[in-house]
Amino acid sequence: MEFKDYYKVMGLARDATPEDIKRAYRQLARKNHPDVNKEAGAEQRFKDIGEAYAVLKDPEKRAAYDALGTHREGQEFRPPPDWNANRAHGRDPREPFTDAEAAEASDFFETLFRHGFGGAQPRSAGGVGGADAHAFQADGEDQYAKVLIALEDSYAGTTRRIVLRVPERDDDGRVRLREQQLDVTIPRGVRAGQHIRLAGRGTPGMGNGKPGDLFLEVEFEPHAHYRIDKRDVYLDLPVSPWEATLGAEIVVPTPSGEVELKIPAGSVAGRKLRLKGRGIPGNTPGDFYFVLQIALPPADSEAANQLYRDMAAQFKSFQPRAKLGAST
Repeated sequence: MEFKDYYKVMGLARDATPEDIKRAYRQLARKNHPDVNKEAGAEQRFKDIGEAYAVLKDPEKRAAYDALGTHREGQEFRPPPDWNANRAHGRDPREPFTDAEAAEASDFFETLFRHGFGGAQPRSAGGVGGADAHAFQADGEDQYAKVLIALEDSYAGTTRRIVLRVPERDDDGRVRLREQQLDVTIPRGVRAGQHIRLAGRGTPGMGNGKPGDLFLEVEFEPHAHYRIDKRDVYLDLPVSPWEATLGAEIVVPTPSGEVELKIPAGSVAGRKLRLKGRGIPGNTPGDFYFVLQIALPPADSEAANQLYRDMAAQFKSFQPRAKLGAST
């Protein structure tokens, strides 16, 4: 009989992880399923993939297969003399084969993994264990999209209606996209980069396979006033020269409503005033920072210009660029 290189069939390295094997099977089975792929040879590839997966997904079968060593695909091969004796403790012959094994097996599989793992089992026209070659199931893949929300939505939580192009399978088994409106609950305290999971809204499964999930990655819409860093929120706050110099109590906005803020006397531009715990909500909420910016009154009249000239004379010794090493 001819040797079957199951790793080559699935496009895998011999050190592939169980997750690698599962992922490869899902992709290849969908691509070559006879109900989807009408190209010549697709059905045989589908059967080969199912057979390879039946061996590589089973730790005992895979270990036994690996012990055979490496051989070329199609090379004449004979199993070791003691194969059946060493493997007779495997699967009960009365146990049905699973979905991945429901493909017509090769002589290689029959000899090594049907007879050698628990004795012979009658082969029917439908394939291994009498199952239909098309009767398999594969779970659908997860899908990912982004959803833009306002910063205020994170503070209060809300429901947003979004329009997505979601996958669905038509009567011929082909996956196509259609527009669908979804009402999505935005939980209070959600932050940028966090995922909202919508169970069963991903790619449909095949056969009795369950659909994948849809994961919505949250992004905040650009805001005219606020900046966001993880759970902290920043606002550049304009204050007048006299408010910064003399101190003041002012009313200022935040995403959760207006608050009273005390400006300490002697404040300078760039000073940060913190409201602890008033950032994005959470088990450990962020903080809200006011970054002071000095706003100068416009010199839009002769009186205003005269006031600036008087200030220049009054503060003649003031050197605003002294830290830069400039003398004037």
